[in-house]
Amino acid sequence: MGRRSLVVIIVAVALRLVLFAAFPSLPDLLTNRVEISTPVTSFKRLQEGLFLYTHGVSPYDGGVFHQAPLLLAFFTTLPSSATATNLIYILLDVFSAYALINISTSGISVATSNRKDAQFPPWAVSAAFLFNPFTVATCLARPTIVFTNTVILTAISKAVQGHGAAAVLALAMSAYLSLYPILLLPPMILLSYDGLKVPSGGLGVYAAKMTGVFIAAAAGLLGLSYLITGGSWEFLASTYGVHLLLPDLTPNVGLWWYFFIEMFDSFRNFFLCVFQLHLAVYVGGLCIRLRKQPLFVITTLLGIFSIFKSYPSIGDTALYLSLLALYRHIFPLMRYAFFATSTLLYATLLGPAFYYLWIYAGSGNANFFYAITLVWSLAVTVIVTDALFAVLRDEWETERPEMRGKDVIRI
Repeated sequence: MGRRSLVVIIVAVALRLVLFAAFPSLPDLLTNRVEISTPVTSFKRLQEGLFLYTHGVSPYDGGVFHQAPLLLAFFTTLPSSATATNLIYILLDVFSAYALINISTSGISVATSNRKDAQFPPWAVSAAFLFNPFTVATCLARPTIVFTNTVILTAISKAVQGHGAAAVLALAMSAYLSLYPILLLPPMILLSYDGLKVPSGGLGVYAAKMTGVFIAAAAGLLGLSYLITGGSWEFLASTYGVHLLLPDLTPNVGLWWYFFIEMFDSFRNFFLCVFQLHLAVYVGGLCIRLRKQPLFVITTLLGIFSIFKSYPSIGDTALYLSLLALYRHIFPLMRYAFFATSTLLYATLLGPAFYYLWIYAGSGNANFFYAITLVWSLAVTVIVTDALFAVLRDEWETERPEMRGKDVIRI
């Protein structure tokens, strides 16, 4: 780690400590924000689950707690102090920044491009993550999505170094915490295979081995959870079934909650299958088309998750934007950067206002808030698709240097 990277991390830690100390009511305020906390990541619900768990009552009774049992076991070992919890979340952000520094240092994001000189230095990539307002707000609100994001970045960091087993183990942990990262397994295997200095055997054999490691790790985590919950499997429906079946329609920045509020019960199961399959269909096509750039496949899938998963939050968008900073060389090729940035800022500023008008002032309705979440989703969608276009354009210009700078016209 370079000196500048260390300075960035120290300043980011100091900023978080100052915010926690100077504004002691701010974490509780942000914890109640639906843009940051969801039913499956809320710190307040985690506290409720911890209270029930420490008093010998199953936290999965009642349909309030939807988080992994290992989080209960972890937080029960911590001192019952807000300071200790705050330090844990700050440390998680530091681990995430360190993983991003390792990913950036590897140069994997520009390995297939002839614009290598346009890459952000590692310290700038870590700064883009640590000082992103979405990242800071997420850290202060203390949702458990922070654990998932840290483990995903750790998995990517291990994969670019060719440590396939460690990467898959970390990915299994992220899937255990949040389910949807299981879809990252194919590009993660490709990324770790490309990171091997001397590949042994073919890709098929390697993929089979890593898939076996993933399944074994996931089974081990579930078995450990079974023991933690006193020999009960009820946590499966409460932890993972809620992602798939959407029983809790608490508003968030996603597209699902309002759609299924208005959905007739007779069509609910059909559209649940459609929405879930919609997330999965991108994996194969992206892995095939961008076989030489599996890191960008992971980045794009995380952007898609932040739009279309059942319970998204701004923490998901922060993770996507932090990885997109690795692709500074494609920014000049993006066509709608100003529009997307302006729309994202527009939704960020008006989202809380529309929610206030609906819930507190009573002068609006659910359409107010859902309309601004649609604008938010539009902004992220434009960023994801524009970045995908830019990467494909960069790949084309690398293969055909004579076409660099020329317009592409559809005939």
